[in-house]
Parts: sequence; structure tokens; C-alpha cells
Amino acid sequence: MLVEPVQETQALEMSEFQQQVLAVPEKFDLFLGGGRGGGKSYGLALLALVHAEQYREKARILYLRQSFPGVADFVALTRELFGTIYGAAASYNAASHVWTLPSGAYFEINQLETPADYQKYQGRSFSLLLIDEAGQWPDPQLLDMLRSNLRGPEGVPVRVAMAANPGGVGHHWLALRYVFKASPWVPFLEDTSTRRFVYCPSLYSDNKFIDQESYRRQVEAGTATDPELGRAWLEGDWAIARGAYFGPVLEESRNCVDPWPIPEQNPDYWRFARRAHYEPQRGGHSFYGGAPRVRNRWDLSLAYDHGSAKPAVCFVSAEARDDLEGPDGRHYRKGSIVLIDELATNEPGTLNTGMQYTVPSIAEEIKEMCTRWDIRPSGVADDSIFAKHGSGSGSIGDEFKRCGVYFRPARKKDRVASWETMRRMLADAGSVDSPGLYIARNCEYFWATVPYLERDPRRVEDVDTRGPDHAADAARYGCIAWWRQWSSQKFRLA
Repeated sequence: MLVEPVQETQALEMSEFQQQVLAVPEKFDLFLGGGRGGGKSYGLALLALVHAEQYREKARILYLRQSFPGVADFVALTRELFGTIYGAAASYNAASHVWTLPSGAYFEINQLETPADYQKYQGRSFSLLLIDEAGQWPDPQLLDMLRSNLRGPEGVPVRVAMAANPGGVGHHWLALRYVFKASPWVPFLEDTSTRRFVYCPSLYSDNKFIDQESYRRQVEAGTATDPELGRAWLEGDWAIARGAYFGPVLEESRNCVDPWPIPEQNPDYWRFARRAHYEPQRGGHSFYGGAPRVRNRWDLSLAYDHGSAKPAVCFVSAEARDDLEGPDGRHYRKGSIVLIDELATNEPGTLNTGMQYTVPSIAEEIKEMCTRWDIRPSGVADDSIFAKHGSGSGSIGDEFKRCGVYFRPARKKDRVASWETMRRMLADAGSVDSPGLYIARNCEYFWATVPYLERDPRRVEDVDTRGPDHAADAARYGCIAWWRQWSSQKFRLA
């Protein structure tokens, strides 16, 4: 453990967790990331109080939540805290969202939801930045921008302290950056900011100022339909795919497969995989039940979700045209889909921000991936890329065609119905009777995003689109294409 608890004072009671947070040296930034009810927000208020008293008129503190209702909760908390310490000597201006403190420190409590909101902070300087409920931001882009505002006078260190619970639309990037880097209370280097952080977890059971048994019952009742979420909130476990839309059907042991070798690495297998075989077709008078047609044993094609400001994702999808053993030695039921390679244009360090690539740039990347697999660059894509721009250039689909990449519309049915098709295939992976959906380990963007996607709070049968759902969408389009062929009986599952 990095620190020992500091002594409590008679004037202000603190939990052991809050004492430990205050004892972490100022040279380290903080991520307060345990379960709910652990006293993290009060810990942020205590950090503001200590910073204000230590650096007085040189201290410039900014506390942020995503929405103003959340801000109101924290204002009430600071009224209680500052009332205990300062009495009437401290006052809060609700119009400017600023505390006037006897020390002369500047303490602003505000919100940040969109890039337009960031304009309020453009060019301003703060020495302490406090971010509460960080999991409400689907990606870290706005919070990363705020680091440019960290500028303190000589002798005043700058610092960031963030608080979040597991779950939430930002679960994935918070866990990736702050939770699994090092043990709790041990400093680690956070790659994006190049700052040293300390992960400080807390649980409701550590908070002596609440009725713990009553709080536990309330959480369990509130998450009765999502027990994984309840367990994540109570146990502070960031490894739980809580509330995850695919949580009940997606498991590493069933759906994750070893990377497949490209044809150049295993030419013998791919000669077999591409050796023509006859497949019956409905109609006609063939002994096989119809006029036979020639098929490869594995049908390789693309499944694509377009993005520019958001990431574009393209999979090489292998569909089993027979009961087969893959190059990884695993048996695949006829009709199974294996996502064997991926292209994702997310900005490094984030999962929900694209690289702003143009269609020609993405097309070149896709063709390079297809060359590795010795396949024609064609497949299914989001229907929206075939909408005409109203200009001579046509649609995005037309632009891809001019660049030598040939997509056809996935012809999406109802979102919920198409998600259910994908969920069913994920659940059937490993079955001896039904085709399943498998994803290779080298599809890193899929595994970094899809397991953590949340349900839409307004439509629980759908995915929360505020999260990085781009890999899920691309995979869904591949499943839709498979289902359309199956249901129209262009091929039959034995």
C-alpha cells in the first residue's frame, strides 16, 4: 500500500478511504474508482478544501460533472462541508457557480457535456481539476482537452482527480486507462497524459457514514434485472461486464478463437478451404435435390461500418459452407461465422474517436487487408453509406466503388431484431447443432469494446449508441447477411 491513513480530527470526520486519498502525495494524479457508496464525491470535496487551504489565493479549482443535476448534488455536499469548516465566511454564487472562500482560493463547480461546453474553459487556467462520475463520458476526448487548462503559478502543483463507478457508458476506457495498470494505491504511468496516477478504490462497506445494510438492499433492488451491474456496484469489480448488452451471450472461452494464419502462412489449409465442392440448390432435377453449384468451403468477405469522426470498422468474415475444422484446429458448424481480421480507424488512446480518414484512405487500408487474405474487396456495409449526397459524387458507397472496394447494403431489418440475430449466434458458438459467431483474438478493437457495450437506458432491447458500438455494428451487418441467405434458403444448414 502506498500510504497509511492520516489521523482524524475532531472537527471533521473522514472514512479511512478518504484519509488515504488525502495522504497520496500531490505529485500523483488520482483515480477514485471503486463501487458505489464509497464516499468518492466527498473525497473530491476534501481534496478541494485541502488544496484551497494550502495554496490559498493561488489555488484555482474546477469541479466538473456532465450535467447540471449532478452539479446540484455536489453543491449541496460542499455547502455541508464548507459550512462545517467556515460557517458564514464562505458563500456560493449560484449564477457564476463559484465558491467564495476565506482563503481567497477560486473554486468553480460546473458541467461539461459537449465540445460547445468546452468553450467556457478555453484559455483559462486551473491548478486542480476534479472530474466526478467520469463514466458518464463515452470517451475521454473532452476530458483530455481540459489538460491544456492545467497551469498553476510557481510553487503550486497541478493535479487531476477523477471519480467513477464501474459500469456506465465510459466503463471501457476508464478500465483500460486506470484500473488494470497496477495494484490499488501503487503509482503507475498513464500513457496518454504521461502523468503518474494512483488507483484508489472504495466500497460502500468501507463507508461508516451510511447505513450499509440498507444501501446494499437498495442497490440489489435497483439492479434486480441486471445482477452483474449490482455486483459491480457493490464489489467495485471493473472486470465484470456489468449491464453489458452482450454479457449473457459473449464469453471468451466460447467465442474467442486463436488468430488464423493468412494463406501465405498456411498454403496447404487454404488450398483445401478454397477447393470447389458441390452444394445442392433448391429446384431443378438433380439427384442432390437441385442443380448443384460450386462453393468454396470457407466464404471470405467483408463486413463494414463507416465512420470518419467516429471510427470505421471493417472485418474479414469467414463463413463455413460445410462442417469444417478451421486452421486453428477448432470444429465449426456449417453456417458459422468467424471474424478473422479487423481494421479499426480509432484514434490511438481512445475507442470512440475516429482518425478523420477519407474514403480513399480507408479503401486503401481495406484493400491491403484483403490482399493479405487473397480475397476480393467486397462485402456488406451499413445501408446509410448508399444514400445519395445530392451532388455529382453520388454516395459513399459509390466513392468506395471508384476506389476498388465493392459494398452492398446490409439491408438492415429492425435494430432489435438484428441484434437478436447476432446475440443468438454468439450464444450458439460451440454448439454441435447450430452455427455460431466467433471472433479471433487479433480483432483487438472488437474485444476492447463489444463486451462492455451497455443497454440503451430508454430501450433496453437495444445497444446504447453513445458507446463505441462500431465493431458491434460491423459484426451485426455480417450476421444480417448470413441470416438473409439462410432464411431465403439460398443454402441450407444440414
